[in-house]
Amino acid sequence: MHKPTVLITNDDGIHAPGLKHLWMGLKDFCNIIIVAPSVEQSGVGVCVTLRNPLHIEPVKWDDKTPAWQVAGTPADCVRLAINILLTTPPDLVLSGINRGGNSGRNILYSGTVGGVIDAAIKGVPGIAFSCEDQANPEFQHFENQIFPLVDYLLNHPLPNGNFLNVTFPSNHKNLHKGYRLARQGMGHYKEKPLKGIHPEGKDYYWMGCDWQEYEEHEESDVSLLKQGYITAVPVQVVELTNRELLADRRCHFDHHLQLK
Repeated sequence: MHKPTVLITNDDGIHAPGLKHLWMGLKDFCNIIIVAPSVEQSGVGVCVTLRNPLHIEPVKWDDKTPAWQVAGTPADCVRLAINILLTTPPDLVLSGINRGGNSGRNILYSGTVGGVIDAAIKGVPGIAFSCEDQANPEFQHFENQIFPLVDYLLNHPLPNGNFLNVTFPSNHKNLHKGYRLARQGMGHYKEKPLKGIHPEGKDYYWMGCDWQEYEEHEESDVSLLKQGYITAVPVQVVELTNRELLADRRCHFDHHLQLK
C-alpha cells in the first residue's frame, strides 16, 4: 500500500508531547518527516524570520524517523523543509497537537496554524491540530482520531489554498461524540496586560489573556466543542478578498474617491 509523505511541525517545540502523539497516530500509515522549532513559538502566527540566520539540526527520533529542529518559527520550518530538506513537496503538512485550543478567532495568532497556512499558500494541503485542554491535555486519547482525518483529506482533497483547523474537545468530555465539519466561531483570548515593576523602577508588562465569550452560531467550532465534538473548520487562504463587499461597493467607492 502506498504511504503518503507527511511533513509534521508544531509551535510548542520539537520536544513537546503533542508532537510525539501526533507522530504516534500516524507512524503506521505515513512516511513522516519532522521539522519543528527548537523552542516554543506559541502566538507567532505565520511570522517568518528575516533578520537572523536559521540553523537546521538533526534530532534523533524513534523508528529512525527523519527529524530536524530549526531555530525559527513553524512557517520557517515548513519553508526550510520544502526548499532544503525535501526533494519533492509532501502530500500533506500537519501541525500540532497544540496544547490549548485554536478554535474561534484564535486561529489568527496560532503558530500551529501558521505553519499550515504557509504550506497552503504553496499549494500543499494540511491540517492544524489542537486540544482544548491546556492545563493537562491527554493527547493519547486522540491518537486514533488523527489518521481518519488525514485519510479523509487525502481521498477527498480540499480546493487549492485550503486547509482544516481541527480541535479536540477537553479531556473531561471523556468520550467524544464524533467529528463535525464546522464554521469558525467568534470566541477568542482577549488581551489582559499584567503590569510589573522592574527593580530599577521601570514599568513592564506580561501580555496575559482571558477567554472572551460571544453568542455563537450552533454550527461553530466553539459551540460544538462544548458538546464534546471533534471540530474541523475548512479555512481558505488562497484569497482573502471579501468578494461580496467588492461587488457591492466597487462603483460607490470608485465614484466617491475620484480625483478632483
